[in-house]
Amino acid sequence: MNPPADHMTDTFSDEEIVKRVVNGEKHLYEKLMRKFNERLYRISMSIINDDKEAEDIMQTAYLNAYRQLSNFKHQSSFSTWLIRILINESLLHKKRKAQLEKKLTEHIRIDHQPETPLDNLMNKELKAILEKAVLTLPEKYRLVFVMREIQGMTTNETMEALEIGESNVKIRLNRAKEMLRTELNSYWQPEELLEFNLTRCDVIVNYVMHKINAG
Repeated sequence: MNPPADHMTDTFSDEEIVKRVVNGEKHLYEKLMRKFNERLYRISMSIINDDKEAEDIMQTAYLNAYRQLSNFKHQSSFSTWLIRILINESLLHKKRKAQLEKKLTEHIRIDHQPETPLDNLMNKELKAILEKAVLTLPEKYRLVFVMREIQGMTTNETMEALEIGESNVKIRLNRAKEMLRTELNSYWQPEELLEFNLTRCDVIVNYVMHKINAG
């Protein structure tokens, strides 16, 4: 049984924890996952708009990141490096899904789109309206909005994660807000959008740590 991620490591930087994981302290990877789970979930949801698929993508991204930890060059922050892996995995998943749906529609006429698991989880009418508004933003605006306004990432972190310039970040954020204002009359509550609860956190952490320890 692996030792718990003790409180002594709470003062370590992400990069220090990465070095320790690479040097054999695999159990510390759990600390990184629990720290970034909510951020990655929200970003993946902004691309995929399906909570179960977002969880699967997160698990894949964490495992891919773990396998590539020795290649992490510390040229950017660990969080930026991890987010790039997640975004790439989310976009790849979206592309594959679109290709599959295209093949299916060649033979099957689809009269309507079924509700996603996200739709079924909504328990507050206002929250449902707000979340729907965010998720219907065009992808390039939605990503910047989620990173900056919902997740609280800095402009520099957003620039590095999306590999775009500062002016593009600001333009896309302003455009996203304009679109939301039109629909919501300037009302939104970022702290309640795309919630990532403890149950989701435990499921993803336990799955990834099991795979790591089994390997």
